Amino acid sequence: MATSATILGVAATASAAFAAAPGAPSPKPAPASQSMATTPTAPVEKVIVTYKSKTAEAGSNSAAASDAKAKGSTTGENLKFERRLAGGSALVDLGGKATKQDLGEVMAAFRADPSVASVEPDIRAYPMSVTPNDTEYSEQWDLFEATGGMNVPGAWDKTTGSGVTVAVIDTGYATHSDVGANVVSGYDFISTAADARDGNGRDSNPKDEGDWNATDGECGLGSKASDSSWHGTHVAGTIAASANNGKGIAGIAYNAKIQPVRVLGKCGGSSADIADAITWASGGSVPGVPANPTPAKVINMSLGGASSTCPSVYQKAINGAVSRGTTVVVAAGNSNANASGFTPANCANIINVASTSREGNRSFYSNYGSIVDVAAPGGETRRATDTPGTVTTPENGILSTLNSGTTIQSTENYKPYQGTSMAAPHIAGLAALLKAAKPSLTPADIESAIKANARPLPGTCSGGCGTGIADAAKTVSAVTGSSSGGTTFTNGTDVAIGDNTTVTSPITVTGVTGNAPAALKVNVDIKHTWRGDLVIDLIAPDGTVRNLKSSSGSDSAANVLATYTVDASSEVANGTWKLRVRDVAWGDTGYIDSWGLTF
Repeated sequence: MATSATILGVAATASAAFAAAPGAPSPKPAPASQSMATTPTAPVEKVIVTYKSKTAEAGSNSAAASDAKAKGSTTGENLKFERRLAGGSALVDLGGKATKQDLGEVMAAFRADPSVASVEPDIRAYPMSVTPNDTEYSEQWDLFEATGGMNVPGAWDKTTGSGVTVAVIDTGYATHSDVGANVVSGYDFISTAADARDGNGRDSNPKDEGDWNATDGECGLGSKASDSSWHGTHVAGTIAASANNGKGIAGIAYNAKIQPVRVLGKCGGSSADIADAITWASGGSVPGVPANPTPAKVINMSLGGASSTCPSVYQKAINGAVSRGTTVVVAAGNSNANASGFTPANCANIINVASTSREGNRSFYSNYGSIVDVAAPGGETRRATDTPGTVTTPENGILSTLNSGTTIQSTENYKPYQGTSMAAPHIAGLAALLKAAKPSLTPADIESAIKANARPLPGTCSGGCGTGIADAAKTVSAVTGSSSGGTTFTNGTDVAIGDNTTVTSPITVTGVTGNAPAALKVNVDIKHTWRGDLVIDLIAPDGTVRNLKSSSGSDSAANVLATYTVDASSEVANGTWKLRVRDVAWGDTGYIDSWGLTF
């Protein structure tokens, strides 16, 4: 029989307005290197001249210099030979920023010379992972700031989430033009009409009817009167708000689809309804409910309640979703307590997400503990010592899509919230980016990659925040094999890893001059049923051992899919490198699928 305990949505503090409090710092602008919305048209300052073979200018720099000077005299420009390019062409400086007419005259002069094979302008190229033109993007510190952000823009030149559906199991959806283009059909799983506030039980309309409480005590002892939160819409915007539409914000996976699945209404939602929603969203069958036409590959659950164990109805639904290839992301909770006392955060087969502040500390409200997998920006719209319910630092919250209605829906708007409810969709968005970049990734692969490529918190975390703050760009690069340039050497031969055994896999490096780099990339793909059993080392040609991963009795996830960076600058690059894997426990086995070194 399904558990019937009421589960309350994780509280997120909303602000009255997104404006800096008196004396508070203004939101930081986007980094200059990411500030372009369109590619600029730069004036041409140089041309590239290719002379025909066997001409004097093709083989002599002095001849090319004399020719440039002569062409300058003809055109009235101060032309100067600058250098020879790798392909043999001559780079000629125009002597300043030439007008289109000046450039045309210079190029015509070179083209008229029978010794010239071709001439072309030296044009400029720009980074493609540029800032979107969304008007509030500069306030989305959680995406781009170096200290507390998640390094999202660096992933956008590789993936934006196209083809992936993310189910937001929450309060439903309040119509918002910054999200609407990415919304696919969802479902309302609230089975009690009074809680649903739509006059019936379950139906195909996931519209958020509001989760307000009119009076204190209405939802149980200690509950307080409150306005509607429009919580699910805020979560949806963080994941997949449209980008480059000239307004509002940009979602992390802004080309992914959002599937609103309503489970939270008046006084929260029941575990029976939530479990059915998990099953349906992932493509499973629910009695009396039509099949999901667009099953989600990622589920976000920014909800939870107190429970010392994971209810079996949750665990069964989650296991089913994962078996169907759906990654399940859950908020750790907002009680400044061990996450093991809250569910579904304490269920297995999920990615459990803690919250961090703009300064890179664990947010004062965030749950913690050994079951937390990773952290992500959740913000702080007030400081820990400020009066509860106030909004004193709105610029440090997570800005996303919302609605202005106090009870029922009114006009759309944007507001900053704080909470692990806001941190979880950052990871759900990242999971969508990964799945879009490499569709073959399993939920275990995605979890492993996110955890392995997180960076240490720049601030503090008492109690445990998983492997650190997720890094979107680094994680996407790790799974796509594009973490850096240079020459890559790989070994794709499978090597079995038995219980309590040590195995190695060699790579022979040749043709690399000098020593290995200070940021040698070690790409590792290991399939294993309990990765915590594994110790992974890199052994240099001279026998020096560098540890990449230690064992952990609490890390029960499968597989190691990661890119490690090691300082190998003291090692000669050429020679035989080895990946050594030690299994230090009984009961689980696996194999080295492949690994590589990028110099």
